[in-house]
Amino acid sequence: MTLHTSQTILRKSLHHELVDRLQPLIINSELKPGTKIPEKQLCERFGVSRTPLREALKVLASDGLVRLEPNRGAWVTQVTQEEVDEVFPVLGALEALSGELACKHITDAEIEEVRALHAQMIRSYESRDLDAYFSVNQKIHRAILLAARNATLTTSCQALSLRMQRARYLANMSEGRWYDAVQEHEKILQCLVARDGPNLAATLLHHMDAKRASVVKWLQSQETTDATL
Repeated sequence: MTLHTSQTILRKSLHHELVDRLQPLIINSELKPGTKIPEKQLCERFGVSRTPLREALKVLASDGLVRLEPNRGAWVTQVTQEEVDEVFPVLGALEALSGELACKHITDAEIEEVRALHAQMIRSYESRDLDAYFSVNQKIHRAILLAARNATLTTSCQALSLRMQRARYLANMSEGRWYDAVQEHEKILQCLVARDGPNLAATLLHHMDAKRASVVKWLQSQETTDATL
């Protein structure tokens, strides 16, 4: 009997669909850090049983967004300075490598896509739409990462980026830091267009360290606020 290549259409499993629904709720703090995951409410909200929800929570726990406690359920993890100081340097090194590799492999069409995203990000900045700004910002970093053409790098970088997205979202940005971030992205685009790998790597490394410093400053301000309450 002759075997034919399978043409089965693979559909995303229910618990992976739930992961995609729950991640934004945690990153945007609809599910707040340090609070218990309301499993019953989420099951009703998404029309699912607890089995796929708990499978999704296991995935989120492996991503560092959720903490599972025996007999106590699932809890949204807190963002700590120790985690930020540990993860950001690694993420920065991976972003730098992605920039260097992207300059070797990126196509003209992909550069134009990044240029268009950058213009969209600038419009969000000018209208002070922080949510839209963050969304497009992530698309730019992902586009550079994908242009690196390295699946291992993509997987590693995305996992760490997910953990830090929430920290960056919580911290927001001061007006001064927001301006600086836009200037850094201007340089990122310039280096990408010039296909200048070493300078793009250095710029991305600096960009990530500046983000780390911004998040740490916010965390320290929260500790000061809590201490005075």
